[in-house]
Amino acid sequence: MRLKGIRRSRNVEDRRRSGKAGAGIGGVGLLVVVVIAYFAGVDITPLLQGQDPFAQGETQRELSPEEERAAAFASRVLATTEAVWGQVFPEELGREYDPPVLVLFSGVTQSPCGGASGATGPFYCPADRKAYLDTAFFETLSRQLGAKGDFAAAYVIAHEVAHHVQNELGILPEVNRMRQASDKVQANALTVRLELQADCLSGVWARNVDGLLEPGDVEEALNAARRIGDDYLQERAGRVPQPHTFTHGTSKQRAGWFATGYESGEPGACDTFAADGI
Repeated sequence: MRLKGIRRSRNVEDRRRSGKAGAGIGGVGLLVVVVIAYFAGVDITPLLQGQDPFAQGETQRELSPEEERAAAFASRVLATTEAVWGQVFPEELGREYDPPVLVLFSGVTQSPCGGASGATGPFYCPADRKAYLDTAFFETLSRQLGAKGDFAAAYVIAHEVAHHVQNELGILPEVNRMRQASDKVQANALTVRLELQADCLSGVWARNVDGLLEPGDVEEALNAARRIGDDYLQERAGRVPQPHTFTHGTSKQRAGWFATGYESGEPGACDTFAADGI
C-alpha cells in the first residue's frame, strides 16, 4: 500500500508510553481462537495457558522504532478511511461522516466496553466511538495467522472503522437490541451478518483507495479475511467447526463479502441482513 505522502490522522490516542503493562501471549506456535463480544473484539485468552492478561504493573517507557513505525502506519491508514467515508457519506448516504478515534495501546487498557488486552485483539467500542488496537496484533496476524503484508494489517483497521460506520448508520445499536431479544444461536447468527457487513464495507474502502494499492494488496486482504474465518480458526485449534457457534462467518463468507464490497465500491451492496444466503 502506497502511504508515502499520506497525512497522519489527528484522531489517534496513543496510550503506549504510560499506563498498564499486561502479560504477553505465549510462544509463536500458539493457535488463535476467536470469540466475539458485543463490540466485535477478537479474544485469544484461551491461548494464554494460565497467564492473567490483566496482571498489571505501572509502566513509563519509550517506544521502539518498530512501534513508532506501526503508529505512523495505523495513523495513515486511518486517514485514508476518513477520506473515503468523508466522501461516501454525503455523496451516497446524504449525511456527514464523524470519524472515530483510534486508541493505540500496549498490553492492556480500559474502555467503556470493558478491559482490553493484547489477547482481545482489535475492537470497536460503540459507547465511546473509539477503535482499540494493540499494534503487536500486526505481528500475531502475520506470524501466527499467516496473514502477511501491509494491506492485511490495513484491512484490520478498515474493518474496525467499518463497525464505526455501522454505528453511525444506526445498524450497530439495532443489531444489539435484536441480539438481546434472541437466544444464543440467533444472536450469533446476527453477529455473523454484522461482521460480514463490516468485511463488505472494508471492501468498499479498498475500492475507493484503489490508487494507493500495489500489486497483490487485494489478495493480502482476502487472505487475511480467510485466515480469521470461524471455521478456519476452530480447525486450527483442533476442533470440529461448529456453525452454531460462529460469530464472524466462515473463511469463504468473509473473503466473499470483502470481494463484494471491493467489486461494487458501494455501501448499498453490503446489506447482509437482507441477503437470503450469506
